[in-house]
Amino acid sequence: MSRLDQATVLGSGVLGGQIAWHSAFKGKTVTVYDIAPDAIERCRAAHDQYAAIYLSEVGADDADIAATRERLTYGTDLAAAVAQADLVIEAVPEIPEVKMALYLKMAELLPPDALVATNSSTLLPRDFAQATGRPEKFCALHFSNLIWAMNFTEIMAHPGTSPQTLTEVTEFAVEIGMLPIPIRKEQNGYVVNTWLVPFLNAAQTLVTNGVATPEDVDRTFLYTGAKFGPLGMMDMVGMKTVYDVLSHWGKESGDAQMSANADYIKKNFLDRGLLGLQTGRGYYDYPDPAYQRPGFLGIPDISAVPDIVSLISPQ
Repeated sequence: MSRLDQATVLGSGVLGGQIAWHSAFKGKTVTVYDIAPDAIERCRAAHDQYAAIYLSEVGADDADIAATRERLTYGTDLAAAVAQADLVIEAVPEIPEVKMALYLKMAELLPPDALVATNSSTLLPRDFAQATGRPEKFCALHFSNLIWAMNFTEIMAHPGTSPQTLTEVTEFAVEIGMLPIPIRKEQNGYVVNTWLVPFLNAAQTLVTNGVATPEDVDRTFLYTGAKFGPLGMMDMVGMKTVYDVLSHWGKESGDAQMSANADYIKKNFLDRGLLGLQTGRGYYDYPDPAYQRPGFLGIPDISAVPDIVSLISPQ
């Protein structure tokens, strides 16, 4: 058993909230921190939704849910949030400057033996190691959205990470029911996002450039037997995270199409307050998205052919 019983999750967004809830469900005492009180309230509301999911899909009973809630606390005071932490998991927006500022502020507040892990999906732990003030106690611990079903986590070291830190963090992952995926060398994107970001970016390109509708893009993927397509997946990841990743890497790589895709997300979703599943609306409306309805993959009536052909014909 690891000694990491008290966990603090920094960032109460989609994935931060899921990490906090799941860790508490698995027996850890968890503090959820966010800079904004309204973000904390959204996280509390999301935890009510997760309670229902864990009852229906994970095999939890009412006693399990009550115990999970007892292990959770919430707050906007960083010093108080990390004061008793054995492990701090950073899950703030995928913006390097935001992460760096948080690490620098937190470094003086941590207990001496506390470990720190970043849940970054694309950035390297070496970029922030010195800012934590304890590089030997720092690594990456990246979870995936829908944590109760996608129960794996990617663990990445930087050159200064100690073997003891990796042992304890891996033990923590196992204790909360995660399959550890060891990243054998540092790579932006880890395993999952190395293939997922290009996949989502390609799907978004089809929509941004007017090649196909979001629904038709997703239909082509749903025929593989998947439960949702790439645009539906963006809703689950959260539009803010999708925007942050596409915007950052569009600039870093000089990829004009990726930057255009980020601009499309900003204009059509973020500027309108549509964050995806988190707010009940993104490419689809929730809790009853169109791709889950009967007939989404149905063959149209022959009478629909002229309308379909009109969309194909050169303009």
